[in-house]
Amino acid sequence: TILHLPRSFEFSQKKGVLVPAAALGVGGMLVCWLISRRKIKTLEMGDGWWGAGEKKLKEDERIRPFRIETSDKEIQDLHHRLDQARYAPPLEGAAFHYGFNSDYLQKVVAYWRNQFDWRKQVEILNKYPHFQTTIEGIDIHFIHVKPPHIPPGQTVYPLLMVHGWPGSFYEFYKIIPLLTEPAQHGLGENDIVFEVICPSIPGYGFSEAPHQKGFDSIAAARIFHKLMKRLGFKEYYLQGGDWGSQITTNMAQMLPQSVKGLHLNVVFIPLRGLGRLLSVMIGAYVPWLVGLTREDARRMYPFIEKNFYYILRESGYFHLQATKPDTAGCGLNDSPVGLAAYILEKFSTWTNRSSVQKDDGGLESKYSLDDLLTNVMIYWVTSSIVSSMRFYKENIVKNLNILERYGLRVPTGIAAFPEELTHTPRTWAKESIKNIVSYTYLPRGGHFAAFEEPRLLAQDIRQFVRKVEQL
Repeated sequence: TILHLPRSFEFSQKKGVLVPAAALGVGGMLVCWLISRRKIKTLEMGDGWWGAGEKKLKEDERIRPFRIETSDKEIQDLHHRLDQARYAPPLEGAAFHYGFNSDYLQKVVAYWRNQFDWRKQVEILNKYPHFQTTIEGIDIHFIHVKPPHIPPGQTVYPLLMVHGWPGSFYEFYKIIPLLTEPAQHGLGENDIVFEVICPSIPGYGFSEAPHQKGFDSIAAARIFHKLMKRLGFKEYYLQGGDWGSQITTNMAQMLPQSVKGLHLNVVFIPLRGLGRLLSVMIGAYVPWLVGLTREDARRMYPFIEKNFYYILRESGYFHLQATKPDTAGCGLNDSPVGLAAYILEKFSTWTNRSSVQKDDGGLESKYSLDDLLTNVMIYWVTSSIVSSMRFYKENIVKNLNILERYGLRVPTGIAAFPEELTHTPRTWAKESIKNIVSYTYLPRGGHFAAFEEPRLLAQDIRQFVRKVEQL
């Protein structure tokens, strides 16, 4: 026994070293496995070519100054078409229940023909610096507005703002000065100041339309990342609504290391799955039990009326544009009156759902005819209504549930406007959006937030960025 003691002691020493080493090895493997499980799943960036013909070996990467122009011929052609318009009389008492009321449409067209000054509006459009640059074979249009005065030591945050359909870069004209010169517009100190970049989605306005099939929100996200890189920005903030919400979300999923924060004024979460259905049913009686606030309940219920019936009423255009956009767009591209009715009807009911009860669609209660017709003219003079409608067909199958598939982990701010097409409670949003820094119930406003309530939106964007910078 005494002879075996040294060997036993030697074995115990080896065991004392091997067991912790093995445990450390297993623990290390476990940690690596957990880290791999938590690895952020990013959207593949890929590449593309949307120009006509074969892809060019070298692309012109210059940033070219751009200016919107008009001519007598363009205005004369418009006036001729307006003079030749035909109208179908509306049903008595129809208001906007059947779509754009043709009696009010004639008043809009009379203003357009006799009082609207397109040359003056072109000057207003040109008050901000416009540019074009070629990316993936097509010319991308954008405005880039910098603060006129930057105090020493002031940090200026780059902010890319992306519009949707049937809007345009013009939606942001009233919010831009609130973001670039907040102190001059009563929004407090210049602690949060932006330089704002507003591109036109390819196929919209003065951005060239893709010549190849398949241009979707992922392609747009990649192009806008390339645009920001070309402008010299390594990190930046994003803001979007409508298609702009999906495009900027895709940008954050694609290159999260470049996105300091994402601000959205609409989040679309599809209503599916037993858990979501139970949440809706229980929330009607005890909302707090399923994480809904009183304000969530007020905006969501009665659920059938505010979601199914309302969305069914407002989504007919979606089916047309997602299936046969070229057929539906032919008449709109040929008739300025048809184009105005089609576009402005959305600015009526998407601003306030009760506007269907008004003979004028409530349009002039929130907007001026000059502003509304300027947006229509951007589609008209560029002949871009068909290419803008194609964006629905390219996205309908593969991209509408991309938020759920990839999630979102960059700091995110959500501005919930009460008249938005659909309300997404924070408790639903956080299932896919993992880092919600701010969620704000705004007191008024609808789908076209920057156009309708620029001050409210600017305040919420600044509040969100302030929180992110303090993290």
